[in-house]
Amino acid sequence: MKNKIIFFVGILLIVGFAYLCLPSKKEKTPEIQNVEGTIVHLTQNEVTIKSQNNGIYTFHKEDIKANIGDKIVLEYSGILDYDKYEQSGSISNYTITPSKNIPLELPSEWIDEGLFKDYYNKAYQKLKTLSIDEKIGQLLLGRYNENNALNDTKNYHLGGFVFFEVDFKNKTTADVKTRSNHLQNASKIPLLMAVDEEGGKVVRISSNPNLVKEKFESSKELYNQGGFPKIKEDTIEKSKILKNLGFNLNLAPVVDISTDPNDYMYERAFGKDATLTSSYAKSVIEASKTTDVSYTLKHFPGYGNNKDTHTGTVTDNRTYDTIINNDLLPFDAGIKSGAEAVLVSHNIVTSIDSTNPASLSPSIHNLLRNRLDFTGIIITDDLDMGATKNIANATTKALLAGNDLIITTDYQTSFNEIKTGITQGTISEDLINRIALRNLAWKYYKGLIIDNEK
Repeated sequence: MKNKIIFFVGILLIVGFAYLCLPSKKEKTPEIQNVEGTIVHLTQNEVTIKSQNNGIYTFHKEDIKANIGDKIVLEYSGILDYDKYEQSGSISNYTITPSKNIPLELPSEWIDEGLFKDYYNKAYQKLKTLSIDEKIGQLLLGRYNENNALNDTKNYHLGGFVFFEVDFKNKTTADVKTRSNHLQNASKIPLLMAVDEEGGKVVRISSNPNLVKEKFESSKELYNQGGFPKIKEDTIEKSKILKNLGFNLNLAPVVDISTDPNDYMYERAFGKDATLTSSYAKSVIEASKTTDVSYTLKHFPGYGNNKDTHTGTVTDNRTYDTIINNDLLPFDAGIKSGAEAVLVSHNIVTSIDSTNPASLSPSIHNLLRNRLDFTGIIITDDLDMGATKNIANATTKALLAGNDLIITTDYQTSFNEIKTGITQGTISEDLINRIALRNLAWKYYKGLIIDNEK
């Protein structure tokens, strides 16, 4: 018995010694990895880069000797969280390639294997022919103003216009088509012509019986009448009318999940749970891909039960898990079905970014780019809405957050803000080139740009 006790004690001592010799997880040195991107923001203590996957990431490092627009490769130690903006690891070293004028060849870090991959080279050749003013204009989707639109098309080189109900009041089909043609003829690069033709509460074109006999019905009404086949039929019919009038972008469908009639967004939403709303998103996008009109999933990352951002600041206090496991599902379904555009809300989603409205939050955009693998166009809600109109340099913040297209009523101010930012070095021309490239590639993808045109 004594020998057995000695034997077991010996085994325990050996095991204990071996355990003590194992490296501690807390003390284990994190693996060093290279992180590559272009500097879009730089302070005394931080560097923010736009990476090849179009994520926006901030790293803490004092006294980096570089300029906005320079290419940087970081030796980074720690976990790289692609869903977040600020990274907690450390930079051990870095190398800089100074920025220069637009290269002769398309930089590899500007392209991806996404929706527009077949059109980046054509878009790059087009990009090289544009002035800086023309590049800036391609980032703006301006609120149509009948008094200034034709001149502003030429003066600000806008990427397109968005039209509201008042812009169709008392107009005939001939009036609208003539207006669309005049605007397109005034623009060097074909315009995005956009409306919010959601159906139900929000209709623009079909508010005028001269253009459409009856207003387009809401998604709820369509579903109750004939399920998803009826929704697909409506999408195709709606697209035919929009195209005939000169419109190529519908800022719909609303894929926010809202099942409570007391919610602000309920009247505009599908009104069903995440599973059915996902099927709704899939149905609309699939149907739209058979037409010449692009559709836009909104309002990312899901509006929920929040108040109206048209009138002021709105804070969304729902949990991260609720948003990830519920609200993102319809966006994911629509993206997998080929959605070309996603519109981001102005809600402050505290579980993701407690400081910035979603439209100005890099973390929200990283979620869209990385978790949902979205390679299309990210669009802000109108920056002149109550939730964002009083935020200083909102246009700059929107671009640095990862948006491709800025909806704005005051596009003159947005244009000048971007141009001043480039002059003062707070926005790099490299970033403007890269965003304009994606927007041009989209226009090639849509068949709007034809080589050798004006």
